[in-house]
Amino acid sequence: MTTLENAPRGTTMHAWPAIMIGFLGSVVLTIGSWSVGWVAPNSGINSAQWLAPFRTTELGVTIGTVLLTLGAWGMIWGWLRLGRVLRRPTREYRGKYEFAPGGMRITNWAVAIWSLPQLFALTIFSRDMLAYLNQGRQVLAGQNPYAEGISNLPNWFQLGTDTMWAEDATPYGPMFLWIEAAVVGLTGADQPDAAIFLFRLASLGGVALIMYYVPKLAEMQGWDPARAQWISAANPLFIISFVASGHNDSLMVGFMVAAIYAVWRGHGLLAVLLMSVSIGMKVISIVLLPFIGLWWAGRNASWLKIFWYWFLTLGLTVVIMLGVGWLNGYGLDWVRVIAGTGSIWSFWSPVGAGGELLRVAVVELGAGDGEWVMPTVRLIGRVLSVLIVLVLMFVGTYDQILARATWSFAAIVVLSPVIHPWYLLWLLPLFVMLGIKSNWQLRWVIFTVVFFTAYGAGDQLYVWQFLEMGGLMQSLSWGLSVVLAIWVLFLDPWTSPMFRNEWHLRQSWRRAVLAYRRWKTQRGFGARKT
Repeated sequence: MTTLENAPRGTTMHAWPAIMIGFLGSVVLTIGSWSVGWVAPNSGINSAQWLAPFRTTELGVTIGTVLLTLGAWGMIWGWLRLGRVLRRPTREYRGKYEFAPGGMRITNWAVAIWSLPQLFALTIFSRDMLAYLNQGRQVLAGQNPYAEGISNLPNWFQLGTDTMWAEDATPYGPMFLWIEAAVVGLTGADQPDAAIFLFRLASLGGVALIMYYVPKLAEMQGWDPARAQWISAANPLFIISFVASGHNDSLMVGFMVAAIYAVWRGHGLLAVLLMSVSIGMKVISIVLLPFIGLWWAGRNASWLKIFWYWFLTLGLTVVIMLGVGWLNGYGLDWVRVIAGTGSIWSFWSPVGAGGELLRVAVVELGAGDGEWVMPTVRLIGRVLSVLIVLVLMFVGTYDQILARATWSFAAIVVLSPVIHPWYLLWLLPLFVMLGIKSNWQLRWVIFTVVFFTAYGAGDQLYVWQFLEMGGLMQSLSWGLSVVLAIWVLFLDPWTSPMFRNEWHLRQSWRRAVLAYRRWKTQRGFGARKT
């Protein structure tokens, strides 16, 4: 097989077939979304006669489901193949591999080319953008989205927002509410498709920040920036979540990594401002604030100096957020998002899955209705995550601040009762900065990205209820993903080495046997020595 590990230096011609595979996948995924993607009931798309057979017939929906799944796997195939042909043994950077000269430019082109078709897709993998519409209406109507749900709005259901938002307060930061209101103010509630396009453009602002700063930060840690870009921004879960799904998480992460870069460059005030904007997009990023203070305090800072910079960092952020609260009239109501326990959970969360299994066990054992179980487990998870953050704030060296911040954020995510697939994208840029080696670490990233991409392709399908085939289409998508996974991850000579080498059953068994023999030999040697 020809890759750039043995191609002439500077050759990038082998990368373009991989980019075209990913582009074709993105186009096919977009076409499939026009059949099974989410759309607001009052959208003009519902009255398009040419599209109706694709959305309202069993054959059309089946074709759409197959195309959406094939497109997602086309992007996975292109992404893995691109990483395979660009890599070569490292000469300059840490790790086993780096990317060939020109790799950054090629990777950036790949992200742009793969993202473009999805600007025109229907909403897939998540319909949070439809919630943004009604929350923007709330702001324009003078309501407080932190105090009440969207059910107080007239015709709120006509915008296709999930009913879970009917009574729940928004979890988004106060600055993002301004973006929601601005978009709805420009388009009006009767033009949901135009609004969704604008939300995607706003999300692209976060994508641009991530793509600009993450490679720089990775290089500052001694890792190849092009390879970092491929892992963090070119993967299909990133593109689908931040373009097709338009999640505001891209803005949160984008301003967060910009803040880290600013404080590393010695611009503490700018870092606090950028971090405040990140918090203003989504409050969860506040967990990184004390580590911004640690970086700002500098190397070999005394505890007195560290506490002063913690006070300064927190004080400036509070002043900024008080100013935002005064401008929008909500004060610090968003703080309740942190203090609240929430009412939902997911099986991808150890806390959520564990709490639900424990509740079922309590009910089956006849020990009550188990309604107390989930709130208790949530509280335990929250307290434990806070304790981990506190420990990492005080324990560790200056050179370990990035790792301490990363694991603090990871603790908050993992010990939350809800973990959505795109939450991986909160953590991935931070781990990329720390360095993801070309061993089980990269394979774990590949596995997680591939799993959540394939799962999302089948989980969030919009199928008209009168067709009575929603469950069947989910099964079709996931079954197709299993077949494609076998090809892309285990059989295809271009992509399978990226995943299977370390995890092949026979190789894993051989390594386990050798490890056992070494342990047994060392144990016997130790006993004879005694």
